[in-house]
Amino acid sequence: MDGSDYRAVNRPMWDERVPVHVAGEFYDVAGFLAGRPELRDFEVAEVGDVTGRSLAHLQCHIGLDTLDWARRGARVAGLDFSAPAIDAARGIAAEAGIDARFVTADVYDAPAALGARYDIVYTGLGALNWLPDLDRWAAVVASLLEPGGFLHLSEFHPVGDVLDDATGTTVAYDYFDRSPQEWDEDGTYADLGASFAHTRSVEFRHGVGDVVSAVAAAGLRVEFLHEHDHTLFPRFAALERDGRVYRQPAGRPRVPLMYSLRASRPRV
Repeated sequence: MDGSDYRAVNRPMWDERVPVHVAGEFYDVAGFLAGRPELRDFEVAEVGDVTGRSLAHLQCHIGLDTLDWARRGARVAGLDFSAPAIDAARGIAAEAGIDARFVTADVYDAPAALGARYDIVYTGLGALNWLPDLDRWAAVVASLLEPGGFLHLSEFHPVGDVLDDATGTTVAYDYFDRSPQEWDEDGTYADLGASFAHTRSVEFRHGVGDVVSAVAAAGLRVEFLHEHDHTLFPRFAALERDGRVYRQPAGRPRVPLMYSLRASRPRV
């Protein structure tokens, strides 16, 4: 597969999973409505005070991260290519009494779909692997930012994609393989036992260097790249739960499982 039909494959897969994600324990929508924060501590610390600032969340899925930024004082807009996901996000916003704008559009069409510039563009956590062209994505981000604004990206570390599925300590796959990855699997990360009609998906591998280079080529100035030793789900069978995250057991060598990046658009 050359990956050219990735939207036609991936959209129905994501559409079908929305009801399971809204109802399941992984996203815990009821907990969010009751006041549980959705964002990770490192994201809140790295982004800083968002009071009164405009924020666009690209590939927002059902919008919980978007709405958490709104709770913290941002004026938010979320964008996703799945209409059912955007419908769910609007429903959660209405139930929570949070003012937010949600738009259905492909991420590459975000400038026209959103029709505005923002102080902050936020994205990540399983987003970039669905996109074939990082240079085009970074250009979209740059065009959405006000001068002096910044991108904050949180993402799963690509090192995790090359390690064995059992322990996550042995290299088993090629880090530099950039061919589209086609999968045909039932279930979802939010409910491994769920059954669906649409089981095919197409993903794309990007190294950390690919991401940084694309962001820099778009004219953004990288302020930091932080690597984190935990992840949000049991990516490897040996990982142990530690509150809301998963880590390697004590004494086992650690590897980066997530990373975060902040890059700003120059004022002149």
